[in-house]
Amino acid sequence: MNREKILNFFIICMFAALIFSLFGLSVLSAKKYKKLSDSNCIRLIPQYGCRGNILDRQGELIVGNRISYDVMVLAQERSRLDVILNQVGRILEVDPQQLKKNFKNGYMFPSVPVVVATNIGYKKAVILGEYKTDEPGVIIRAKPDRYYPYAGLASHVIGYVNEIDRWRLTKLEDYGYKTKDIVGFGGVEEKYDYYLRQEEGGLSVEVNHQGKFVRVLGFESPRNGKDITLTLDLRVQKIVEGALSGRKGSVVIMDPNSAEIVAMASSPNFNPAVFVKRSNLSIASLFNNPESPLVNRAISSSYAPASLFKIVVASAALELKKINLGTSYNCPGYLMVGARKFSCWDTHNNQDLIQALAHSCDTFFYHTGLLLGAQNIHNYALKFGLAKTTNLELPYETGGFIPSPLWRRVNRFQNWYNGDTANLSIGQGDCLVTPLQIVNMVSIFANRGYLASPYIVKNIGGLDAAGQKKRLIPAAIRKTTIDAIRRGLREVVMGAKGTGHILAALPVEVAGKTGTAQVTRAQAHAWFAGFFPFENPKYAICVFLENGGSGYAACVVTKQIIEEMSRQGLL
Repeated sequence: MNREKILNFFIICMFAALIFSLFGLSVLSAKKYKKLSDSNCIRLIPQYGCRGNILDRQGELIVGNRISYDVMVLAQERSRLDVILNQVGRILEVDPQQLKKNFKNGYMFPSVPVVVATNIGYKKAVILGEYKTDEPGVIIRAKPDRYYPYAGLASHVIGYVNEIDRWRLTKLEDYGYKTKDIVGFGGVEEKYDYYLRQEEGGLSVEVNHQGKFVRVLGFESPRNGKDITLTLDLRVQKIVEGALSGRKGSVVIMDPNSAEIVAMASSPNFNPAVFVKRSNLSIASLFNNPESPLVNRAISSSYAPASLFKIVVASAALELKKINLGTSYNCPGYLMVGARKFSCWDTHNNQDLIQALAHSCDTFFYHTGLLLGAQNIHNYALKFGLAKTTNLELPYETGGFIPSPLWRRVNRFQNWYNGDTANLSIGQGDCLVTPLQIVNMVSIFANRGYLASPYIVKNIGGLDAAGQKKRLIPAAIRKTTIDAIRRGLREVVMGAKGTGHILAALPVEVAGKTGTAQVTRAQAHAWFAGFFPFENPKYAICVFLENGGSGYAACVVTKQIIEEMSRQGLL
């Protein structure tokens, strides 16, 4: 009897629990489950807009979009899947087993079509479209992909697009970014991704409890991203990249009067279309390439400026009246600083400032730098825009570095010696700059006294992107100093023994400075920075060749660029 009572009590408790559970589900949680049921019967099929175009200053397309076609199969047609995929494979000339594998990997829900093939081409899309009329389980989806009419031209400026990574998703999730989104990496694509990215639309459909399509509920059209116009001139960009072909280095050309970047090239470059095609092998080869083709050497790599830094030292010495145009030093080919011998690259004998700039006499600048002192050199380097970023609208710009006695004491716990000052005076040692900083520095002498704030984005969606921001700021350098340095830079080209004399016969008057930066256990880097035409400059230029050998090599590239610009009527 006791056992029967216990069993009856247990059965009653179970039925009571069941009744209370049913009451909770059907009454207390009715609204919740009705909402879940409604959402479960609605599916959103995304519709894609176009990412914004990127144009040059003339409105010519640098990066655009091109329609590609994907093949999708309705997941609810699984009973006929083999027949469908065999026919699709025959039309596409693809192994049906691969299509089945793609279907398995891409399957999510019965109501969501699965992508089994991408980028199939227009002709095959048309053929499949005809097959689709007999087989409603197949869908041809048109979607825009990035299109590069000039392959790798200006690739470091524009960047590339790829699926969002985990780091970016974590940062941008609150701004509407989600898994599988296509976003910009590097260049304008990354910096202005928010403006360039399209807004997805969607087709809202109702499905039944088996996940089968019932009816269309609504449609929201997608929105295209905003077009961006750059300050680049594709005509000049093509010339610059042609001259750099086969070399490692960078060229930057800027309008010194407006601060617009006219051309910016880094070599080797890369073809952003590799990321559109999503070839894992090709992408891996880019990242593993020891030549670092993805690095923008114009703004993201810094190098010793060598003799280009003599412009800073000369200007500081004139401004602080440590020397004048009549000051001269004898160059026997070296200078003893303490017990150490600091060599000059040649024996120049007596040199004044103009001659020292023209002949790039190290000995003259050893003397001048020691008169100035390291702190004064450091301070004037900052005035010329060195040791800090220019705030160009591209990601990953480095600020370079100019050492000082205080930095040495705080960071290395070492004293600063006269030998360090001598080394700094000719742009060697810990001194580091970028090609963009150098073209910005030399622009001060092109525009006669203004430090530029360079920019590369002209407008976004038809609206001025530069705004009212002041792009030219007085550099607080006396006119007499500017004129003296300009004379020296012109003599670099026109002097019979000027280090840039190869540029003397060009159809336009050029002024500038060469540089040869010594590199430990490797060939020296080559520099040339200058401006043209001399009297009324339209362009400031910096040519940098990594392990190029000497400043002469940079002059050869400069000559090639200016000759071609002249031939095309761009001067």
